[in-house]
Amino acid sequence: MFIKKIGIDLGTCNSLVFVSGKGIILQEPSVVAVSFLENKILAIGNKAKEMIGRTPETIKVYRPLKDGVIAEYRITEAMLRYFIREASGRFKFLKPELIVGVPAGVTSTEKRAVIEAGNSAGARAVYVAKEPVLAAIGAGIPINSCSGHMIVDIGGGTSEVAVISLGGVVNWHSVRTAGDKIDAAISDYIKKKYNLAIGDQTAEEIKIKIGTAVPEDKAQYMDIKGRDLISGLPRTIKISSNEICEAMSEVLFEIVQAVRQVLRDTPPELSADIMDKGMIVSGGGALIKNIDQLLANSTGVPCFIAENPLLCVIKGSGVVLENLELYKRSIMSKSNR
Repeated sequence: MFIKKIGIDLGTCNSLVFVSGKGIILQEPSVVAVSFLENKILAIGNKAKEMIGRTPETIKVYRPLKDGVIAEYRITEAMLRYFIREASGRFKFLKPELIVGVPAGVTSTEKRAVIEAGNSAGARAVYVAKEPVLAAIGAGIPINSCSGHMIVDIGGGTSEVAVISLGGVVNWHSVRTAGDKIDAAISDYIKKKYNLAIGDQTAEEIKIKIGTAVPEDKAQYMDIKGRDLISGLPRTIKISSNEICEAMSEVLFEIVQAVRQVLRDTPPELSADIMDKGMIVSGGGALIKNIDQLLANSTGVPCFIAENPLLCVIKGSGVVLENLELYKRSIMSKSNR
């Protein structure tokens, strides 16, 4: 019997969909626009993200996941249904098997919410797997070997640090501090220093274009438009990459502390392996300039950025889907409809 297998990286900021035999078919923001008047969903993904900060009061734009877990159940279910419909193509009548990545620190209630949302959205079976393990697989780490490997997955809602050996997580720490908190820190810094209010999307754009984890000798500059908090009128300022480094420093320090804690709690044999191989950074946060330098300087452990860090979790999901029987027992929990 033909059964479609779909992997979903249900991220706080972005969601990606992998279909067995086709690869990654969809990569869109985890954003949903809802009309209150008609009580229906107007847009999902890129179209909904374009509406942020631009809607009348009859339309609300949701980001249904917060800190890596479901905050708006019905909206998440609708988003999953959309992903399954896009992935199923002409075989819409077949219920697929679904694998969804969840944070390592997810509670049993939060895990159950993901499984129930997947079942309600039309899946015949839902598997959940820990994101650090999927990220490690997607980054090309041989997780089943008997040596220790360290993965630092910095997403939109959570940053997760895990030491993996023999196919399982030996030690991990998760902090609900990641890309969203970095954006908020940039926004707060500009508000306090320049009396200028900027939107979430502007803060994210600043982080991507000139954000750096360590100060640079030759700073980059960027013009930023916002609303003056005193006059209420639009205003433009010029800001440097080193100012953004200062703005992000407290949030990045929390991530560094999480890495240090995991290193402190790791058995000596595995610590030696990690010193030899270094740690791998994945997720959107890996794209922050010089993040590897900051982690290496702060811990004394070599640090490397994964290839295509944004795709690590979904690529890992793809590997698991292709070898479902092999991974079923070791890294996943399951619910049938």
